[in-house]
Amino acid sequence: MNRFARLATRLLSAPQGLVWLNPPGQSAGAAPECWPAGSSVPPGVIRCCLRVAELGQALFLPLGGSDPDFAFAGVPLAGPSGELLGVLAVVDDQPRSWSPDEVRDLSDLAAACSAQIRGRVRAESGRRAQEEAEEAVDAAHTAAARLRSRLGRSQLLLRAAEDLADTSGLDEVRRRVGDLVSGDLKPSYIGLALVERGRLQRIADPVGGDQPFERVPEAYALSSRWPSARAARENRVIVIGDRSEITAGYAPEAVAGFDALGLSTAVCLPLRGTRGVVGVLVLGWESRYDIDTDERAVLTTLAGYTAQAVERALHLEERITVARQLQQAMLTDLPAVAGMELAALYRPAARDDLVGGDWYDAYPLPDLGTGTAAEGALAVTVGDITGHDMRAAAVMGQVRSMLRQADHDHPGQGPDQSLSAVEQAWLRLGLEASCTMVHAHLTPAAGGNWNLKWSNAGHPPPLLAHPDGTVERLTRHDVLLHPALPYRPRTCHMRPMAPGSTLLLYTDGLVEQRGHDIDEHIDRLGRQLAATPPDTPLEAVLHTLLDTVGAAEPEDDTVLLALRIPARNPPRRE
Repeated sequence: MNRFARLATRLLSAPQGLVWLNPPGQSAGAAPECWPAGSSVPPGVIRCCLRVAELGQALFLPLGGSDPDFAFAGVPLAGPSGELLGVLAVVDDQPRSWSPDEVRDLSDLAAACSAQIRGRVRAESGRRAQEEAEEAVDAAHTAAARLRSRLGRSQLLLRAAEDLADTSGLDEVRRRVGDLVSGDLKPSYIGLALVERGRLQRIADPVGGDQPFERVPEAYALSSRWPSARAARENRVIVIGDRSEITAGYAPEAVAGFDALGLSTAVCLPLRGTRGVVGVLVLGWESRYDIDTDERAVLTTLAGYTAQAVERALHLEERITVARQLQQAMLTDLPAVAGMELAALYRPAARDDLVGGDWYDAYPLPDLGTGTAAEGALAVTVGDITGHDMRAAAVMGQVRSMLRQADHDHPGQGPDQSLSAVEQAWLRLGLEASCTMVHAHLTPAAGGNWNLKWSNAGHPPPLLAHPDGTVERLTRHDVLLHPALPYRPRTCHMRPMAPGSTLLLYTDGLVEQRGHDIDEHIDRLGRQLAATPPDTPLEAVLHTLLDTVGAAEPEDDTVLLALRIPARNPPRRE
């Protein structure tokens, strides 16, 4: 549990965190697990934990006076029936109060901690059940067959608890449920249907995939006379013992579907989620199958694990959808600029929310006199907010907007001034994240040339490919943006860009890989850029760089932004 204590201290920037458990029958509770490990817990902190247990609700005490002589934040850990499992708390001996975000973060972390404790309890219950079954087999040989059956069912539920605990999609849930029940229960048919807008939508394939479905619709109303619809509607297990039961109580189309699948017995199990029934699990057998009280309990528990997995899969599916929409909203449509080609590429990390804190941006610079877009002048940015989740994306959106505003508020000034303005706003707003970025201004010059000015806040160096085929690292940089670092003015650097030049900006996800030297990857990136034929479409150049230099399974987001000044006499393709 001290892992959660450690996460709580990091999340709330507190020096000490603890998980205080409250075993049944112990009024004072067990010794808390602390972070830093082995640190002592003052008696006053234990009294605050007991107070949280008595109140049954969170307690957030600021430090501003003399009683108590520490700031305390504690949230109760709840069991599956709301019973108290313990308290997750952080303590700070420095004056502070607790913000709404910190209250919410600690509450969310406490919910995750509670879920893990409940999982341990369920797993322990399964292990105890298995041990009891094994002891019973040894003690009573006359009941060996029944005890073996119970043991097998206990193992089924234990496997279900483990196998369904880490599923992440509906297809995976469907496959694992099929694998679980095929070995022990041996049904000839497995169906999974979800409740969607007053209807049941069938999503699961049958075992073996060869049963006829002409008489089984893809979706049907909850009000229809199907046994699965009744199970969802009434939130109870429906057992069809033989064909006479379905002909007597259900619609003709349900009887036709039952016959088409060749079933003699079926059971429809409602999947009870946190907000009601989320679907129905249907198991069917070609021959008569007795479902006694013990079997019903096993099936009901299996349906409970399935419901949790389905709810989690639906939540992740919705989260991924939102993440993708957020990602698309944050990615800039590149402007059309006379005398310059632009291309950009974004690839999210292979895990988490599929969206993160890496971004690119390009937009016209304002004119010094009018404040409107200057003729041909362009601002470009590539940056990286720490993390690759939705929070990083949200902070990225703030910084991206602040940087655009800073350019418009400082017309005619260099990128360093805009970056300095963003840093000052960053520190005033107290953004709890770090950021690296390269911000550049490009202005057209005579003869098709461009002037490049850039300011680098701790970001990997841009690469400038010159017309003669050489590639230059633009290594000058300042420190990154971080709330713990004091403000200091940013620097600006300049380079001319002749026709045939290419500027490449990128984030560390392209060149930083576990166990490899980042400088070697940057050198490799430069060699690949230099070897690219000058008439290759710029977007194709970026895909080639990503495929040859980037990781196959990236652990971080990756952004590439390239700007190319067309050569005066471009080579012709053969």
